[in-house]
Amino acid sequence: MKKITQAIVIFAFLITLKPLTQAESVQDSVSHLQKQWAQINYQVPTKAEKIKAFRILEESAQSFIDEHPTRAELKIWKAIILSTDAGVVNGLSSLGMLTQAKKLLLESIEVDANALSGSAYTSLASLYYQAPRWPVSFGNKKKAQNYFSKALQINPMGIDPNYFYGDFLYQKKDYAESQVYLKKALLAKPRLGRELADEGRRQEIRAVLAKVSDKLK
Repeated sequence: MKKITQAIVIFAFLITLKPLTQAESVQDSVSHLQKQWAQINYQVPTKAEKIKAFRILEESAQSFIDEHPTRAELKIWKAIILSTDAGVVNGLSSLGMLTQAKKLLLESIEVDANALSGSAYTSLASLYYQAPRWPVSFGNKKKAQNYFSKALQINPMGIDPNYFYGDFLYQKKDYAESQVYLKKALLAKPRLGRELADEGRRQEIRAVLAKVSDKLK
């Protein structure tokens, strides 16, 4: 009975994800993408349903870009959705999504490098340190470091740049420095309208901090 109830809830949620083709403003579009991304990422429980929901949200993001092709915010958010989708898929079939996300982020920087508090730099850095290295993909730790530096220069106290940089440092086994940035991420101010995303991110931060603490014992 519990599984049936869960399936009904997921189905009802997916219905609300139908692609939007008209929005009152760019900010409405961004807000829609942010909220739906957080719901899918943190509340949809199964891999198959996550992928299905992200694909629908990618259609919405593209429709917004088609309406406002010069707005960096929308390119950034489609890139975030694609890269998160790729992380769920987690295989060779996801590499095309990573490449597409990188392209969108580079395009957004050409339009407005400071859009969404420099989020394009944070996302690019995350792609470069998490993607497989050449010849499989474009992963590159030096480029990741460069983009993290730019992201933190624009948004030094942001939850996302500090979290991802902290995780990057953890992967590099620089545990003491990783702890500094992860703790800073936990101190970030709440983002209006992004309560679910903030809470989900804090859980991720605490999980990495626990690993860091074990390494520092």
